[in-house]
Order: sequence, then C-alpha cells, then structure tokens
Amino acid sequence: MGVYSVKGKGWRFDFTNKGTRQTGAWFKTKKEALQAEARRKEEILNPPQKVEKPTDMAFLELVEKRLDYVKAYLTEHHYEDYISLARRWVKEWGNTMCADITSDTIQSYMIRRSNVSQYTANKDLRYLRAAFNYGLKRGWIHKDPTKDVSFMPVEKRMRYVPSAEDVCRVITAAEPEIRDYLWVLKETLGRMSEINRLTWTDIDFSDRSVILYTRKKLGGHLTPRKIPMTKRLYDILENRYKNRDKEKPWVFWQRYWDRTKEEWVEGPYKSRSKIMKTLCKRAGVRYFRYHAFRHLGASTLDRANVNIGSIQRILGHENRTTTEIYLHSIGEAEREAMQIFEDFEKSHTKSHTDEKRGYDCDS
Repeated sequence: MGVYSVKGKGWRFDFTNKGTRQTGAWFKTKKEALQAEARRKEEILNPPQKVEKPTDMAFLELVEKRLDYVKAYLTEHHYEDYISLARRWVKEWGNTMCADITSDTIQSYMIRRSNVSQYTANKDLRYLRAAFNYGLKRGWIHKDPTKDVSFMPVEKRMRYVPSAEDVCRVITAAEPEIRDYLWVLKETLGRMSEINRLTWTDIDFSDRSVILYTRKKLGGHLTPRKIPMTKRLYDILENRYKNRDKEKPWVFWQRYWDRTKEEWVEGPYKSRSKIMKTLCKRAGVRYFRYHAFRHLGASTLDRANVNIGSIQRILGHENRTTTEIYLHSIGEAEREAMQIFEDFEKSHTKSHTDEKRGYDCDS
C-alpha cells in the first residue's frame, strides 16, 4: 500500500515483505513516513546481529557473592564452615575466571584434600558445588566444573556417643558459666546455634518450657519448637534469670573484639568449638563435640521406649530418617531377634553333634 494519510490522524506506511505485513504510524508529514518506511526496509535487509553477553565472572567474586548469601540466609555454623573453606579456595583460584576452572582442576584439588581425609575432601566438594550452582542459577556463569567430579569413598562408622558418666565429668570440669551452657545443651537436646541465640523472651517459667529456633532450609526462615523444661533446666535458667544483666536479652552472651569494626562488641555466644577439647582433656575422657549431647539424649529417650515421633519433635527434625541416625541404642526387637538366632544355632549345632560326635561349636 505504500505511504498514505488518514484524515485526523496523520501519515503511515504499510507494505508486505515475504508475506509479513510491516506498518508504522502516525507521522506528521509524508516525508517522515517515507523515512520511517526506508529505515524499516533497511532493518529487514540487514537485521542487527545479536551480540551475546559473555557469561562468566572471577572465582573470587562468585565466592564473595555466595558468602553474602550464606551469611544472610543460612546458619551461623554453615557460614563459619563456608568462610573457612573459601579462604583455601581463593588461594587456589582467586582471580581465575570460573570458565577456566575445569573438572580436572577440581579433581586434582580433591585428591590433595583427601590426604587430610576423604571426609574433608567431600565437604569441600559439597560446598564448592553449592557455590557454582548458586552462580549458575543466577546466570553469572555457564558451567559447573564440579558436576563430573565424584565424592571420595568413605568408610562409614558408628558415631561415637559418650556415656552419661563422661558427659557429667566434662560438665563438672567446666567453669560455672560454661557449666550452665553445657547443662542447657544437654537438657534441651538443642543445637549449639539454637542455644547461642536463646533470649529471655524464649523462656516461659510459668509454662516451664523453652522455645528453640532453628534455621535449616534455604530461605533462612527460623522455625520454632517448644521444649518442656526438666527440673535441672528450670533451676539453672531461673538462677541465671535472677542474676542476669537486664540490658542484655540473651541467656548466654559474651564480650569480644571485632576485627572488622576494630572495637569491643557485646553479643550472643558464637562458636565455642575449642572449649570441648580442653574440657575433655581436663576430665580425662575421650574427646567429643557438642553435637554428642543430642545423640546421647536421643539414645536415652529411645532406651526409655519414647516413641520416635516425640524424639523427632524434640530434636527438631523434619524427617524421621534423620532422627533414626541419632538412635544408637540397641532396641529390644533387635535383642530378641539375636536371642532367637543364638537359640536356633545352639539347637542346630547340638543335633549335628549328637549325630556325628565330631566338631562342636561350643567346645
């Protein structure tokens, strides 16, 4: 149709190219419409070339972005683990572009880390994979070099769970402040991070209960659960409440030097990992960590025939299978099964002995 005018509206162009209609409106003059038509025909004949934006970034930048995310959304323990591993990675790859880090590079690093232990190497791989996946999902990088790297084979062993006597020895060996902290861990079956963030608003003396908050999922939501107080827990918390610093909201707090701010800061407990090594040595018992309190408590409840659903809720697990990992006691069903096995073996061996008077398993 070319260029034409419409009364009261203005000029427009209208033409067909390879079966596709091309139009443009409304131009004040015929000259403008002709110029626009010419530009459109030029674009059709010589379409602009798409220039793909390169998708890559320096490994250091990816690590820093992932670190910010972990600090904001995941647990403090996860953040501390991540920053410790990240320092090692940055020494390896620092300003290297992510696209230049290959599966062979990661595999070589894994082999070196396995000289410490397979568990150590596998932990590195899990955290590295999370970092690269974080960049992939946001379109910052285009490949994950950990994708084709397999975890190291490990020999799974039963987790060491200290006896109640050894736990009491360690608690008794502690200074009063840390002693209270350890008793609260033991009596609530709580995670270290949950006890660290405990505030007085989470304590209900009239209801004799404690609310613990955990952050386990991506997204960082804190999920509460209510734990009934034992008499020991009630007495310890009541005494701390009476002697508390009313300006501090935390049940356990500390004053420490902040290297970033370069000043003294007061806040809730942070990592206390080194304390247990000192206390176990002082008490003369085999070394165990804070998490052993949860395993011991779960096994104690299991031996007392508490149903697994209640144990799961106390521990704050979403999945029953996770709770089962914590149950180290041998249940009566297993004992009865092995007793049947033993009785059968004895009777079977006796019948063969009576027949042949030969080899006797009991001799």
